[in-house]
Amino acid sequence: MKKVSNIDGLIITELDVISVPEGDVLHGMKNKDPGYFGFGEVYFSTIKYNSIKAWKRHKEMNMNLLVPVGEVRFVIYDDRKNSLTFNKFQEVILSRSNYFRLSVPPMLWLGFQGVATTESMILNIADICHDPYEVDKVNLSKFKYNWEYFK
Repeated sequence: MKKVSNIDGLIITELDVISVPEGDVLHGMKNKDPGYFGFGEVYFSTIKYNSIKAWKRHKEMNMNLLVPVGEVRFVIYDDRKNSLTFNKFQEVILSRSNYFRLSVPPMLWLGFQGVATTESMILNIADICHDPYEVDKVNLSKFKYNWEYFK
């Protein structure tokens, strides 16, 4: 099942959690899934409660983001001039209880905030290896967005 996205090219896919007494199995991605464009690298990133990491966009990388531990608020901004969703934001909260994969194509701005009271962990299944020259970064204040969070 997919959640509705209001950003052109953004895919939000519900993932399976298989509960077993010894510990759960959390699905991530299969090579036939929407959003899979090949394999470059997999890495984890952590974020502390109420911390914000924003804004960055990849020029080439397709990101597939999952949150197996904690809770993270992702904000995506579309400034692609020829896009049907130009100048729109979308917010997606991922966690173990809201277990989805967020597939972010190149050229969308991404920011995220830790909203669990403990440190959260993000998994990125990327189609290319990290290259600092294919990433654009701007200051948090570049785009007007209210980062105040209420549960």
